[in-house]
This record gives sequence, C-alpha cells and structure tokens, in this order.
Amino acid sequence: MDQLLGRASERALLDRAIEAVRAGESRVLVLLGEPGVGKSALLDYAERAAADVRVLRVVGVESEMELAFAALHQLCAPLMDGLGGLPEPQREALETVFALRAGPPPERFLVGLAVLGLLSDASEKGPLLCVVDDAQWLDRASAQILGFVARRLLAESVALLFGSRERPRDLIGLPELEITGLDEAEARALLDSVTRGRLDGHIRDRLVAETRGNPLALLELPRGLSATQLAGGFGLPHAVALRSRIEQSFSARIEALGERTRMLLLVAAAEPTGHPALIWAAAERLGITPAAALAAGMDGLLQLGTRVLFRHPLVRSAVYGSARHQDRRAVHLALAEATDAEADPDRRAWHRASATTGPDEEVAAELERSAGRAQARGGLAAAAAFLQRSAVLSVDPSRRADRALAAADAALRAGDLEAARQLAAIADRNARSEVQRVRAHLVHSHITFAAGFGDEAPPMLLEAARRLEPFDMDAARETYLIAWGSASYGAVNRESLTAISEAIRRLPAPDGPPIVRDLVLESCALLVTAGRGTALPVMREAVRALVEAPAEDLLKWSWAANGLVALAWEDRIMTQTPARVLAEVRAAGALADLPVYLHALGIPVLLGGDLDAGAEIAAESEAVAAATGVPMTQHTKLLLAALRGREADASPLLAAAIEEAGAGGQMAGVATAQWARAILCNGLADYERALSAAQATIESGNALVSQWALPELVEAATRAGNAMAAHGALDDLADTAEPCDTDWAQGILTRCRALLSDDDAAADLYREAIERLERTVLRPELARAHLLYGEWLRRDRRRVEARTHLRTAYEMFTSIGMEAFAERARRELLATGETVRKRRDKAAADARLTPQEQQIALLVRDGLSNPEVAARLFVSPRTVEWHLRQVFTKLGISSRKQLPDVLPRDESVSAPPA
Repeated sequence: MDQLLGRASERALLDRAIEAVRAGESRVLVLLGEPGVGKSALLDYAERAAADVRVLRVVGVESEMELAFAALHQLCAPLMDGLGGLPEPQREALETVFALRAGPPPERFLVGLAVLGLLSDASEKGPLLCVVDDAQWLDRASAQILGFVARRLLAESVALLFGSRERPRDLIGLPELEITGLDEAEARALLDSVTRGRLDGHIRDRLVAETRGNPLALLELPRGLSATQLAGGFGLPHAVALRSRIEQSFSARIEALGERTRMLLLVAAAEPTGHPALIWAAAERLGITPAAALAAGMDGLLQLGTRVLFRHPLVRSAVYGSARHQDRRAVHLALAEATDAEADPDRRAWHRASATTGPDEEVAAELERSAGRAQARGGLAAAAAFLQRSAVLSVDPSRRADRALAAADAALRAGDLEAARQLAAIADRNARSEVQRVRAHLVHSHITFAAGFGDEAPPMLLEAARRLEPFDMDAARETYLIAWGSASYGAVNRESLTAISEAIRRLPAPDGPPIVRDLVLESCALLVTAGRGTALPVMREAVRALVEAPAEDLLKWSWAANGLVALAWEDRIMTQTPARVLAEVRAAGALADLPVYLHALGIPVLLGGDLDAGAEIAAESEAVAAATGVPMTQHTKLLLAALRGREADASPLLAAAIEEAGAGGQMAGVATAQWARAILCNGLADYERALSAAQATIESGNALVSQWALPELVEAATRAGNAMAAHGALDDLADTAEPCDTDWAQGILTRCRALLSDDDAAADLYREAIERLERTVLRPELARAHLLYGEWLRRDRRRVEARTHLRTAYEMFTSIGMEAFAERARRELLATGETVRKRRDKAAADARLTPQEQQIALLVRDGLSNPEVAARLFVSPRTVEWHLRQVFTKLGISSRKQLPDVLPRDESVSAPPA
C-alpha cells in the first residue's frame, strides 16, 4: 500500500532538496502536521530518494525529553571520528556535553558551532541527509543546537529535515511545509485499498470526513470495525478526537496480544534508546522470552533489528498509556537494574524514579547527582527536571525545599520562567527556615525581573536584599546591586532607585578592603543620594578596580563598569573594559550574551569615530541574533546610522526602533533611539526635530543617555532660537561635567558654553574646546567643535579663519564617514567663497555588497583566516568561502590580498584599481 498517495508536490519538494545537496548546497525544511498525517512517511521517502547520500536519523521520544543532549548525541554518534578536526574549544565543548571529558559547562552555542563543524567536515566526503522525526519531543538542549545549526547552513552539502506535530520554539523561522490530509478522492482510494470485503458508501464518506484524510487513521480505523459495520450495519462508533481514535485502535490490538508480548512492548516503550541489548536484558529480568517478540513483530507493531522501533509514535503512546501502573513500575525497575550505573547513571536514575511508589531519599539523592552532571554539561533544562523530580521524591520537607529552589534556579537560567515560578512556590510551601523563605522570595524577584515587570521587580529585589542581610551579607550586597540596576535601566523607577540607594548607604562597611562589587555598589548609591561630585572619587576607584579585576568579576559587573566610565567622562578607558569583557565572552563561546557586550563596545567605538569598526560590531550583533534567536540590542546600529547621516536609511530605522522599544516598555531603547535621532537631525541642520528628539531623550530619565543628549539639546536649541531650552540644558550639562576634570567633560561643556556666549568670549571658548577635545579619542566631537567655530567665524565675517576650521571639519567628517555633518560643513565652506567638490557617495558603493558579504570582506581584509571568520560569524568555513567568491566577483578582484586596496580603512567600498 502507498502511504504517499497524493503526495506528488511534497515528494517533488523533497527531491529538489536532495538534488540541491548533491550539488553542494544546503537545505532545511520542517514538516508540520497532526499525528498520522504522513510526516514520517515523507521523511522515509526522502531517505529512499537519497540512496547515494549518507543518512543520519534521530527520533524524539517524549520520555527522553529530560535527558540533555540525548537526541544530539544520537545524531552525532556516527560522526565522532571527526572530532579531532574541530578547533580545540569546540571539540572540548562537544566532548563535555557528551560526557567524554570533565570540564565546566560549555556555552551551548559553542556546542552548536562544533556540531556545524562536524556536519560541514562530514559533507566534504559526500552529501549528508539529517532526518529528525518527532522534533516536538527533542530534549531542549538538542533542539536549541539543531535550530542553531539549521540557521547557519548555507554552502554545505547538508540537508536537515524535521518532522513535528507542532512548531517547536527553537525551530521557529525555519522553512516549513504544512502536511495536511489527503483530498477526498485520494482518501477514498486509500481506504478502499485496505478494506477487505464490501465497504458501504455512507460508511466510507463518514470515515473520510471524520479522519479529514489522515492516512494513518484511514489505515488503522477500519481494523476496529466489523464486517457488518463496514457493509452498512448499525453501531458505527461516535466521532471522538482523531488521535484518541487511532490510539484506541492500537490499544485494542495490543490488548489482543498475550501478556508477555504486551510486557515486551511496554519495555520497549519505556526505554527510548531502542538498544536491543538493554531491552532484552530488562525483558529477561521480567521472565520474557524471545518468543514474545514474534507476536509483536507479526502484528506489525514493533520492528526488531539493530534498534527496536515502533511502527508509529502513537503505538508507543498507546502501549505506555494503556499499561497498568504496577506494570510500568516493574518495567522501569527492570530497566534500571539492566542499565549500567557507570556508563549511564542518569538514565538509570530516571528509571529508578519512575519505578518508585512514593518518597524515596536514596532515589532523590541519585536524581540530584544526575542534575549536577546535567548542569556540568550545560543542560540547565535537564538539571531542572532532575531536581524537580528529586524534590517530589524527597522525604524531608527541608530537603524538598532546597531541591525545589535549585530546580527553580536552573529553570530560570534555562529561560523557563513559568516552571521556575511553580518550583519557587513549592520551595516556599516546604520551607522550614527563614533563609529558605528568603531564597524563595529572591527567586520570585529574579523571575519578575526576567519577565520584564519593571515596576514590580525593584521593590521585590530590595526586600530580598534586606531579608538576606542577617544570613548572607555577600548575597545581600549582590542583590542590592541587581536591584539598583533593575530600577535604573529601562523605565527608570526613581522612587525605587532612591529607596535602594538609601538602603545601600545604610549597609555596614565590608570586612576588609572593599572588593570590586562593593566599590560599584557604593558608587551607584552615592550617584543617586549625594550627587556626582561626591560620588566621583569612588566611581574612579571602582573603574580602576574593574579594569584590573579578574574575569569573573568583570563579567558579572561590567554592565555597571561601562556606565560608570561614561558617567565619569573617561574617554580613554571607555573601550578597555568592554573590549576585555568581549574577549572573555568570545573565548567562552557565550553567544547568547554576546549582543549585549558587542553593544557595550560598539557605542564607545563609534563615539571615537571608527565607523568601520562600529559597522562590523553591528553586523556581528545581527549575525549572533540570527544564529541564536536572541533579540538584538540595536543601539550600535542606531548610532551608526545617525553618525553616517543618510536620512533615507536612518529615519525609518530610528522611527521603527522608537515604536518597538516604546511598545515593549524598553525606555532605554527609546532614549538611545531619540538621542541618535537628535544627532542625525543636527547633522542635517534640522534643528527643530533635533531639539524635540533631545528633549524626549532627557525625559526618559536614563542618566547616561541623557548626559550624551544634553550637548545635542544645547546645539539644537541655540540654532532653533530657543534660548530658554538651551540655557536650561547647559545648566544640566554643567552639573554633570563640572565635577569631572577630564578633557572630554570640559571640552564638551566649553563648546556648549561657546554656543551661548557673546562675541568677546565665544572665540576663546571655542579654541579651548578644540584644544581639550584634541587630547581625547573623540574625533567626531573634535570635528564638531571645528564646525561650530567655523560657523561662528563665518557669521562674524572672518572668512579666512572660518575656512581653516571648516575645511578641517569637512576633512574630518569625510574621513570618519559622517556624511550629513560633512555636507553641513561643505555648505558653510561654499558660503565663504571656497570651491569644494562633493566626495563620492559611499552609500552607492556600499550597495554593491550585501551586509554579510561586506562583513566577511572587512574581516578578511583585516587578516582573519576563513576558519577565524567562520568562528566570529557562527558559520562554517565553507560558507565563508562561498561568500568570498561573491565578493571577489562583485569587486573585480581575484585574491584576498587585493581586499585592502578596494576596502581601505576609511572607506566602505571603493572601485578596484585600474
């Protein structure tokens, strides 16, 4: 019988995918549809169509969802001889998650790069087809890695096909094919082909209608009908849920089998690996002989070979669901006894837990140890599941509370906020000490913060910190700092920020010399309660300590370090801390965190005027977001667009960012986008819009971005003729800059004072501003000082002097790539009577390469090898090679050695040399 009846278009699509793989391309497809609709049959067809292609297949199993990386290990096992060809960090990451070596938990996306490398290397020897059936039942760690790999495939001879009942969250966005039922004519033909004897037309129509053309239902449901019913007799069963009807049919067939055969089926259903040796070892403990397999095989329910397979996942569900509880426990106990405690302790623990009838401390402790091993491999979701089961089986309520708290913490770090909330509630109910209740409250606070409930989180974290003080002052201090951050970022909660800062000021002095955390904590509190002048010495001490801090402290508190450096107007160390943090994050392969740290470096890099490097950082952030599914922090991209000054590109981008961030309550995002808009509009000489954007930035309450927006507001208000707004902004700027004696602070403040000064003082102030800004790394700010001074000189009819400063500004803006400000300077130069040719439009040249092509070209130009570029962009070296071929063709070159000629550092793309 042909279960692919009517699947011509689906088969054609799969045929094209296989042909593409044979031709050296990659293909990814997710088949979606209800149980029995034919997804597995189509995947089987793809395997047959790929007769000359190496096939790797894995099937998700519901009972194995808690075993981290189980499905991934099954898929990669045939490729493990290629481990030696991977870069050392990737090889070690994969060895760790597969328990081949001990080590700290690897970042999951480093594991993803390793799997991508394995598949890419294997495809060098011949095309590869990876089939993942029942993807809805993959363990979370495997699903995340396979989703990552699927998004990075491009130029490898690899096809990755998934079959799933629903859309797994880790596969969202991948190409999909909805598999629906057969049409009416095809369904009738299939039904006729499997029905013995006469089939009444009304019965056929009803079966076709009720099954909605589901092939498995059409094949299976007639088995449960008598010849009389099929011929039109009375008693056709009432319609129920289709899945239930199919499972009922399978259950009826199972019930008709002998007891030992049913028990053998139950052993196979309870052991998802399908390893025959393990299944037979457990079966023997239950007194089951090989004869039982004959009946199961003859009925077509079970296939015995190198692996034990069920005809369909619903057979497994029917076997396990219809079994008696005592039979399930007996089977799991037999499987636990048959499982090697040394080779697979976690599976053994899980079977032992399923065999228990009530609380059992020995099993609970074994599950707790399994959780530790899962966490060491980076399987946080699996660790949470083991700990949750351990908590349920705990005899002592206090141990149950501790294990539930540990499970809640693991679930929180795995991103499962609802599970974390439920587990924290279990811990709270079972708590027997105040410290347990405080820890439960702390977990609830972190969940609230992670869920984005901005107004609720700071007071909860403040209460948690206060309650922690008697038990754990270190934890209390860390919680106070997290509380301060939650109140100061996003939608700034001024009331909570003040309360938290006052509580921090009341803390006793730390024992011994203050550590980095203590200095950062004191700095933050003083900023709010005593002002910048009082806070500045401690801020600078904290910054110095952070620059020299161990990597662990730097990673933990860098979010505060970056803000303190900027608030102290320390331009020369502005890139040091984020660059060091970024190196640590890259070395650890912590891709999910990478966009945040890229942004932390991207802003100071752009403030320094290196738009090339800023563009690379923004592109890398986009690549990470595409690879991981983690939303991208757009701040670098927004500032880059504003500085470039291409209104047609920047204005829609900024408007969309403001709308999106506002809708999500992300006021820091709104503030950054409005600040960028103010810069753009000042460059375009659209001063009314610049004034409005700068005012909106300051109204957000974000101290750092508001500090940067104040100079924009002074310039825009002055040029727009709004003296009151300009003087008010200057007073606010003086409050932030005067306590700081850095050239950045004093240069910006002096430049803004010059804008509002009378003729006698303005010239001296402009010259002082230029002198100070020349000692900073802030090329855009220096260029703007020359521009403003040149504009003032021209208006004072001192054209010769004006030309000098305007020409300097124009050359600097052009070199940096600030096109709107360069045009503003060019117009001013023309007004002095100087002839200025407009420079080549770099935007038109940029369009020759796609963003990814340009990013790869720039990295190769800077000396990175293909494998190094691949690691940076989370793709395979073959994908880098493929993009480079496109770059060479578009730029008319034939070697990577020519890239510096066509991509000089101060240009995005130039024409190839003649």
